[in-house]
Amino acid sequence: MSERPQSKPMSESDDTIYTPEDIRMQREAAKLEEPVKNATELARRLGLNPYPVNYWIVDYDEMNELIAYGGFQQRYPHWRWGMTYDRQQKQSQFLGGKAFEIVNNDNPSHAFLQVSNSLADQKAVITHVEAHADFFANNEWFALFSRDPNAAAQLASHADTVRNYMHDPEIDRGEVERFIDHILSLEDNIDQYRPYAPISVDGDENGPELAALEDQLDELNLSEEVKRQVFDEEWLESQAVDETDVTFPPEPESDILGFLRAYGKQYDADAEKAVEMEDWQKDILEILRREAYYFAPQKLTKVMNEGWASFWESLMMADENFADSQEFITYADHMSRVLGSPGLNPYSLGLQLWQYVENSENRRQVVEQLLCVTGITWRNFHEMVDFNEVLALLEPDDLVASVDTNRLDAIPADDPRIDYESLRAATDGNVDLDRYPWKLFTYEGLAERQYSLVKPQNRGYLSRISRDELERISRYMFDDEKYDTVAQAIDAVDYTVGWDRMRDIRASHNDITFLDEFLTQEFVDEQHYFTYEYARSAGDYRATSTDYRDVKKKLMLQFTNFGKPTIVVSDANYRNRNELLLEHQYNGVALDIGQARAVLERIFELWGRPVALRTIKKEFDDHDIEVARRRNKEPKPKEVGWEIRYTGDGFEEEEVEWSEVEQLAATDIDYDTKPEEWLA
Repeated sequence: MSERPQSKPMSESDDTIYTPEDIRMQREAAKLEEPVKNATELARRLGLNPYPVNYWIVDYDEMNELIAYGGFQQRYPHWRWGMTYDRQQKQSQFLGGKAFEIVNNDNPSHAFLQVSNSLADQKAVITHVEAHADFFANNEWFALFSRDPNAAAQLASHADTVRNYMHDPEIDRGEVERFIDHILSLEDNIDQYRPYAPISVDGDENGPELAALEDQLDELNLSEEVKRQVFDEEWLESQAVDETDVTFPPEPESDILGFLRAYGKQYDADAEKAVEMEDWQKDILEILRREAYYFAPQKLTKVMNEGWASFWESLMMADENFADSQEFITYADHMSRVLGSPGLNPYSLGLQLWQYVENSENRRQVVEQLLCVTGITWRNFHEMVDFNEVLALLEPDDLVASVDTNRLDAIPADDPRIDYESLRAATDGNVDLDRYPWKLFTYEGLAERQYSLVKPQNRGYLSRISRDELERISRYMFDDEKYDTVAQAIDAVDYTVGWDRMRDIRASHNDITFLDEFLTQEFVDEQHYFTYEYARSAGDYRATSTDYRDVKKKLMLQFTNFGKPTIVVSDANYRNRNELLLEHQYNGVALDIGQARAVLERIFELWGRPVALRTIKKEFDDHDIEVARRRNKEPKPKEVGWEIRYTGDGFEEEEVEWSEVEQLAATDIDYDTKPEEWLA
């Protein structure tokens, strides 16, 4: 269960002088004790099983610091936190943004409430946090990456380690910061589908020897004159051709940070060659890699997690009246702003998808029951079923629809929907059912009380089921004459199936699989989603498609690899010279070449030798664009292989044969969602 809200401790015997702000925080913490206790109880009655949550009251500046630190009170020293803090502060001052809360993934979780929030906002935050804590505790992607019992302590330990290196008189603080900058340019380049495993050795003991021939000659300490006379360039090239090329790693490696930790070096400008990293560099690289894995599940499940929290927050605050009549308008106004934020809004998209899952599962079960009524088949379903009658039968009965505290003694015994312990407490005057009617009900009772299909906004959902869906459902049914009447069929409906299914999905999916499975044509039509593309012929953006497959591809593009380009290590012995070859898994969207160059410079500092990147570029011919404009069509780009190489002194770029990059082109999913002639 959740802990009481906390701030600085106070007592009568304490000689500490407390400021007015300290007293204000103590009063806010005391005011929130009851909402926290009741929100936790309600969450568990609704089937949630969250981590315990410690609630902390903080002021405006402390909240901005926590946001900058990613929800934790201590992080390693670096300029990025100050930049994030400044941006958050300016957003609050000039753009009207407001930070209501922040919660971290830990056991127990820690949630921070801003002291200046209204009670309505604090209640909304608390219900939202309880659902987040449930997601943290039960989603397997969080278990895969970060089911650490005390993440806050681990991150604080990382901060101490980095701080000690910065204060070490033998280590230049600026070098530490620059080294961290190099690593952070690659913080999303980890393997999202494997659990974190520390790199504890320098290199792979079973791996190949990757030392280039030039490096081996350097180790002999031969004079430059001897090298030129005996080991000239022609001889070196002949040796490279004769050697059996070694490709390492044997398969493309997604965890670039891990690969650099195992095999990376640093470039010694004085010696003009790669040398071993310092111990502090290896340590910091592994620390930041571990933190990248810790934060990975939050990026992998942003839509699911925020949608999940918004769903249960809305149900508790609005449907179960956790916000009282005086607080509801404030809550509804702030919730509408959150859900109405422009751009790709994970709160809105996630909430809509979870509501769709709930409605779909509930509808499927009702349809299955109706198809078991004698005389009703998938062919005549819409003609035989009176949907108004069905919805009336699905309405929760009077016992759970409302609570009459004057007739508690009339409640029948042994009803699985009633919590009889709460009933006895209410009868004794120890539970206020007028204020908290939900305390009378079990999970089954609340599921019937909040059944989605009979809510006003969903009443047309049952009748919208398509003929194709009816046929699919009927294929797997054998006892199709189980009931004589519709009433008998509806009486057998299990009101919990929607929530049960939602919890199963919450346990196993991430954003990619969630979108892939549940973003259907019905959902796209219902929510009015569409895709748009930049039209080079017109010089602006145009709507392109309302097909769910196109919408799904476009959305999945923004969530695959955290929305970043997918880059892998292809060869660590490229050109047989210890160079690092990276490859871009091209998905129809070309790289920003300028950014790619900047990242290659960073990687060079972690590899110590030249680094190359292969990708596919799109090229448009000016003549083709003009012709397409006249014909009101889009020009077709030419796709070419491209290699960028950074040597430490500068860049080399060249076109490569298509056969060298053909394997990089996406074949299983085409992210170009533009129909063939959508402008025509």
